[in-house]
Amino acid sequence: MSVSASLDESTVTLEPGSEAALPVQVLNSGTTVEEVRFEVIGPCAGWATVEPESLSLYPGASGAATITLHPPRSSAVMPGETPLGLRVVPTSDVGATVVPERSVQILPFTDVTSEIVPRASHSAWRGRHEVAVDNRGNTHTSIELEAREETERARLVFEPEELNVPPGEAKFAKLRVRPVNRVWRGAPVTHPFQVLVTQQSLGEGSDPPMPVVLDGTYEQEAILPRWLPRVLIAAVLLVGLLAGLWYGLLRPTVRSAAKEAITPEAINDAQAQRSTQGADGGSSEGGGANGGASGSGGQSSGQNGGGENGSGSGGAGSGVPKSANTTQVKDSVGGGATDKTAYTVPEGQTFELTDIVVQNPQGDSGTVVVSSEDGQVLDLALENFRDSDYHFVTPIQIASGGKITISITCREVGKPVKAPKPSQCSESLFVGGTLSKDG
Repeated sequence: MSVSASLDESTVTLEPGSEAALPVQVLNSGTTVEEVRFEVIGPCAGWATVEPESLSLYPGASGAATITLHPPRSSAVMPGETPLGLRVVPTSDVGATVVPERSVQILPFTDVTSEIVPRASHSAWRGRHEVAVDNRGNTHTSIELEAREETERARLVFEPEELNVPPGEAKFAKLRVRPVNRVWRGAPVTHPFQVLVTQQSLGEGSDPPMPVVLDGTYEQEAILPRWLPRVLIAAVLLVGLLAGLWYGLLRPTVRSAAKEAITPEAINDAQAQRSTQGADGGSSEGGGANGGASGSGGQSSGQNGGGENGSGSGGAGSGVPKSANTTQVKDSVGGGATDKTAYTVPEGQTFELTDIVVQNPQGDSGTVVVSSEDGQVLDLALENFRDSDYHFVTPIQIASGGKITISITCREVGKPVKAPKPSQCSESLFVGGTLSKDG
C-alpha cells in the first residue's frame, strides 16, 4: 500500500453547537507522486468538513489535513460516543483506499421552552389553561409543575404534575384555576397566577437549571350576567305598559262596543224570536202529552208500557217519538240462566235502539246477555263492571213485535259495601231509543 493515514488520538468532547478540530496525517510511501481525496463517513458526515479537500504528495512525503466538527444544536444529535471515519482515496489507485476511524464524545444539552396557553382566560366557574413544554435538547427531560405563591382566592390544579419529555417532542399538562368563592353578580374578579417549571438535573455533579416562571391570569365573571337586571326591568315595564293599554284603551272600547250592540231594535228582535219558539214548543208539548198519557201506566209496570208508549215525554219539542224502559232481573247461584223481556216493540212501529245501560250494584259474578230477535247485542261478565253504558251511532233496528231480552247466569252473589250479603244476584237493564211508524 503506497498511502497511509492516521487520525489524532486525543480525546474529542464537544457539545452540540460548538466546534472541534481533528488533525489528519497522510504518508505517501510509494515511488510516484500521489494525489489523495478525503471523504468523511459515518454519523458525523453531516456536520464535518475536511480542509483541504485533497493533497498531492511526492514519493516519501507526508501531508496534513484538518477535520472540523461542528454538530448543530439540535435534538437530532444524540449524546454519547459517535463513530467518525475518514475515507482517504488515492486518485491513481482507488483500490488502495484507506479508512482511519475513531469516536467523538457528544455531550448532552438541554433546551426547554414552556408557555401557558392561553395566557388569559375568563369564565364564571373556572379558568382552563394548558402548560406546554417543548424539549429541543438531545436528552430526556423531566419537568415538575407547581404554583408559585398560590393565593387564598384561587387554587391551581395540574394534570399531570410531572412531565417526561423526550428529545424533540412537546408535552402538555392541563391547568385548572378554581376560585374559592363564587361571584353571583357585579364586576369580574381578576386572579393573576404564576407557574414554576422546574427541570431536573442532567446527572450527578451538575447543577439543575433555574426554574422558569410563567405568568397567567384568570378573570372570574359573575354567574348572573350584567344584562339580566336590565332585561327583568324591561320585562316588568313591558307588562305594565300592556296592562295600561288594556285597561286604558282596549277594555273601554270593548265595553262601549258591547253597549252599542244592545239597541231597542235588537231587544225587540230577540223578544219576537223567543215568542215564536215558545209557540212552536207549546204545540209539540201538547202532542207529547197525549202520548205520555197512555205510556205512564206502562212505565210503572216496569216492563212494556213505558217503552211502548212513553214517547210523549221524550218527544217534546223535537217531533220524534222516543221510548225507554228499565228492567230488573234476579237469579240464584247454581241454577240455570234467568231470562226476562226488557222491551217489546209496539205493533205497527219500528224501534231504533240507541242506548243501553247495564247495572251490577251488588258486584255479582256471572254473565249477562242482552239479545234481540236478530241475535245477541251484548255479552258481558258481571265481575268486570258495576255500571256499563253503551251508545250506538248507528241504531239497532227491531221490527214490530220484536223483543229485547236480558239473561242472567249467577255464579257468585256479591256483597254491597256496609250492607248484608243478598241471597240472589240482582242486575238492572235500561234500554232507550226512538219509535217510527212502519210504512
